Amino acid sequence: MLLSCGDALIDFVPVKSADGRDAYVPAVGGSCLNIAVAMSRLGSPAGFVGGISTDMFGTMVADHLAASNVSLRHARHSDNETTLAFVRFVNGEPHYAFYDEVTAAQLWAYDPTSFSFDQIDALHVGSTTLINEPAATEYLAMFRDAKGRTTLSFDPNCRPSLVRNKTKYLARMTEFIAIADIVRMSDLDFDFLFGGNDFQNKANEALASGVALFVVTRGSEGVTAWHATAGQVEVPAPAVKVVDSIGAGDTFQGSLLVALREAGRIERSALEAISRDELAAALAFGTRCAAITCSRAGANPPWKSEVSPSWDR
Repeated sequence: MLLSCGDALIDFVPVKSADGRDAYVPAVGGSCLNIAVAMSRLGSPAGFVGGISTDMFGTMVADHLAASNVSLRHARHSDNETTLAFVRFVNGEPHYAFYDEVTAAQLWAYDPTSFSFDQIDALHVGSTTLINEPAATEYLAMFRDAKGRTTLSFDPNCRPSLVRNKTKYLARMTEFIAIADIVRMSDLDFDFLFGGNDFQNKANEALASGVALFVVTRGSEGVTAWHATAGQVEVPAPAVKVVDSIGAGDTFQGSLLVALREAGRIERSALEAISRDELAAALAFGTRCAAITCSRAGANPPWKSEVSPSWDR
């Protein structure tokens, strides 16, 4: 099984009402939820780990996950409220206003007895639940426990508007990177965390610290990955008419993990031995899946029937 751990929320997406007024439509979202959905829709057994409310919005979240066959075995239900996020697009990029205090997602707690990491192919963490306490410390404890027992995937999916203490946040993100086997971030995330676009040097640092695969996604400019033996691999983004980019990075992340799993390269030693062509195929599969998500409204990852697998490209 592939597990994605972190945020599950409701995005309020801007639309125009019938009489031309600005309006918002609720849609189930959250980076880590989207990743779980992407992995399951592409045919891998996948589960979501995190807090889900029993309120009206939490029911929407649970129903959405169930409709994509995502396991909720490791989810924790509570009567705390659901996280809400309002989306505004600026130059095609989504910007968010979050309402996320005393929520089911933020109050999730790690229970070591509930996980058998040796039965998990990969465990992913990231996004808003790593910003504030107590959730950030809980997910870090889980990540540390899982080290060496399953493949660890990390995407900071930064939300600058939520970060009140950047120094502390950067230290925490750096700690997650040092533990992870696979690190993926957007160029915008990279710039917020480290400033500029010196991807090569940061990738070299990450590989030297023990990361097996370091990936930077750059929207329409494609993807660049660094690997100790496969080297630097670049894959262009498919041409697509973009409806919106919500969930594109999440879809890429989930589909990359699925492609690695299906190719037999998800386990740490197998990932270390991946060839350049195998890595390029996995990355290309991720970009194709992300392009499909960009071609339609909302975070709507493709199903397996909508995209050819990376191993048959």
